Amino acid sequence: MTEEGLKRNFWYADWSFPIFVGIMAAAVFAGTHMYYVYGVGAFNEVSIVAMLKAGMDGGSYGAAAAFGASFLFARILEGSLVGILDLGGSILTGVGIGIPAIFLSMNIVAPITNFGLALLTGAICGLLIGGIIILIRKVTINGSSSTFGADVMMGAGNAAGRFLGPLLILSACTASIPIGMGSVLGALIFYVWRKPIAGGAILGAMIFGAIFPIAL
Repeated sequence: MTEEGLKRNFWYADWSFPIFVGIMAAAVFAGTHMYYVYGVGAFNEVSIVAMLKAGMDGGSYGAAAAFGASFLFARILEGSLVGILDLGGSILTGVGIGIPAIFLSMNIVAPITNFGLALLTGAICGLLIGGIIILIRKVTINGSSSTFGADVMMGAGNAAGRFLGPLLILSACTASIPIGMGSVLGALIFYVWRKPIAGGAILGAMIFGAIFPIAL
């Protein structure tokens, strides 16, 4: 396929990027709704979710809001200039923790307590984030193929991500014994396969969680 054809292809087009970000953001925001209502389901590191939990217990969401919003702002600028959106900082932390904490600090609870509104709110946030990134790239870089420091940044993130595997397994074990076993088996398979164990822990926990769901 020619370069011009790739630009018109849905998987490569600029206009489809906000749609992908919107879908991911909707799922993550809905996960935060699950955590706020049922105590499980948040998509993030244990230490970051603990900030939101502290606000839920103590009533002060300032730390979670400031931390999540600052990450979101930084990742939007980074994604615009580098060409790669860090999903951990932008979607998981920014949309999953920062924006809900801002809403809760303003006593706006409907988007967090209602599943349908959570999906809609997350989707709108994702569409806005994706649209802003594409707009900034068109105004500044204007579609340049240069990724500047993307390789270095991706390498640093992947190296740090290796240490999340044990935390994910520990978190899965606290959810239930079957989910913990699935997480351990998934991590073991990925370790033998010489892949990051964090991915195996997540997939194993999801599969066993679907087979042996937690009674809410």
